[in-house]
Amino acid sequence: MFASPSTLLLGLTLLAEPSPVPACETGTRRIELDADASHETPEVCIRPELAINLFFDTTLARVEIEGRERFRRVMVTDDTLTLVASEALHDGARVPVTVFFQDGNAPATITLLLVVHPSQAERQVEVFRHARTLASYRQGESQARAEAQQCQEEKARMQSECGEPIGLMRLITPGWIGTQGVFAQELKGIPERPGALIIPRKGVGYRAIGDQGQGRVALKLDLLNRGTRTWTPAGAALLDEKQVPLPGLRMSHPEPIHPGKSFGLIVEAEAGEREAQRPFTLKVWAEEADAETVVLENLHFPSSPMP
Repeated sequence: MFASPSTLLLGLTLLAEPSPVPACETGTRRIELDADASHETPEVCIRPELAINLFFDTTLARVEIEGRERFRRVMVTDDTLTLVASEALHDGARVPVTVFFQDGNAPATITLLLVVHPSQAERQVEVFRHARTLASYRQGESQARAEAQQCQEEKARMQSECGEPIGLMRLITPGWIGTQGVFAQELKGIPERPGALIIPRKGVGYRAIGDQGQGRVALKLDLLNRGTRTWTPAGAALLDEKQVPLPGLRMSHPEPIHPGKSFGLIVEAEAGEREAQRPFTLKVWAEEADAETVVLENLHFPSSPMP
């Protein structure tokens, strides 16, 4: 059964990215610098309106930011640099930041490349120029143990899922579907941006509601490649109105979409009864450099079946 089409409003924006987005690290990131070694410019993921704190192991002399006016806040205090990017920075934008150190030791500067990621951001980065202390190594060992434990837990979860039932039983057992069932809504009237090469021809939104309020949402899109180059989905995110990604996101196994061809893509995430009633934004980005990012804004999933 389908909800009223008026409850589903979509806006489509196709954005160009200069190069593939980097992999973002979770938790505190550490960047090591040797005094006599050359380094590639580290890339750091940021998001507009989200603060990032950069901590250094020595006092800062000054900071140079390309396009400083595109940052809403820049704070330099002793050994810390805090930045808050504004909405003027769009997905894929790259901003060099050069930090000069006060103590005169080598290296005297470091340049970081801030990259606006479609859905993720690194919130804390620590930069070390010299050999780490014993306490720092112990801290690193502690973090490594924590990450190993997380990997073990993720492995156990995946093994558990492999042994779970399939079909409707997979939804019923964990409580993701209850007496209200699964609602579906065909997406209609998706606008096309002039010059867009990757367009959604059709789509369906799904929402499963459990009796205890938990549930999942999913979106199935038929993407058409009107360009002259292959476009391969690399990742996706469902973001709420605060640009926070929904947890437990899964994407169907992506395949390259060749020119003139289409491919059905499915994105699924966890969303309780309250969360699923909010508007969302779907982003799907590609593996290829200079490829477009598909953005569906103001997306509403079905709220109730028709009588």
